[in-house]
Amino acid sequence: MTLLSDTRYLFVRYLKKLARNPILLFFSLFQPIIFLVLFTQLLTKLSNFPGILPSGVSYLEFATAGILLQNAFGSALQSGTSIVLDIDSGFLQKMLVTPVRRPAILLGRLTSDAFRVALQSAIILGLAYALGASATTGVIGILLIFFTIAFFGLAWSGISLALGMKTRSSETVFAIGGFITFPLLFLSPALFPISFLPSWVQDVSMFNPISYAVNAIRALMINGYEWGTILPAWGVIGLVAVVTLSATLYQFRKVVR
Repeated sequence: MTLLSDTRYLFVRYLKKLARNPILLFFSLFQPIIFLVLFTQLLTKLSNFPGILPSGVSYLEFATAGILLQNAFGSALQSGTSIVLDIDSGFLQKMLVTPVRRPAILLGRLTSDAFRVALQSAIILGLAYALGASATTGVIGILLIFFTIAFFGLAWSGISLALGMKTRSSETVFAIGGFITFPLLFLSPALFPISFLPSWVQDVSMFNPISYAVNAIRALMINGYEWGTILPAWGVIGLVAVVTLSATLYQFRKVVR
């Protein structure tokens, strides 16, 4: 068996597992949908105040990018808990005595996570569209949004997977993951314009990878193909991916010894 076929087999296996337990998909979407349906409606009058939001942009359109990133965070945390379950149930140990290629075990997990994030993002974008949001870049722009979110989810899954293999505790993964991700989310222009934030938050957001990702998605939704915003965001996400997936690979090698 080749690496590609092994990866495809495990990719399908993880998707079947998700299909048999769709409640996981529901709960990971619950909070972003609440934010999309209720939070954006509560702050809809922000667009009435000049200088806060870009001209002609509703708060729904502005916040959708941040809510999509919030969903990617939640999905990434599930990656770590899933690998803990695979270890505790003995599935990972069973895989290690088969001829499956070792990298395929990680690649199958990561690609299925990226696919799940893209699928959830499609649901959120569809709901946002029903509420009145739209993407100025059309179908190509929406595909680039999916790519950016999936790429971001892949990079952030590395943190969750490394924590899961290191601690072997689902509770610890959620605790540490939440401690890392939620401050980063609120220390960025994900949900509020950068000019609306305190000056110290504005300074911190310049070094926050979430800021780059959300600005790229927002540009594709509102402003168009601003490559000066999109390409640096992909570079930052790629750098995060190198760091997080290196940590994942290091922990994985310790597990499979």
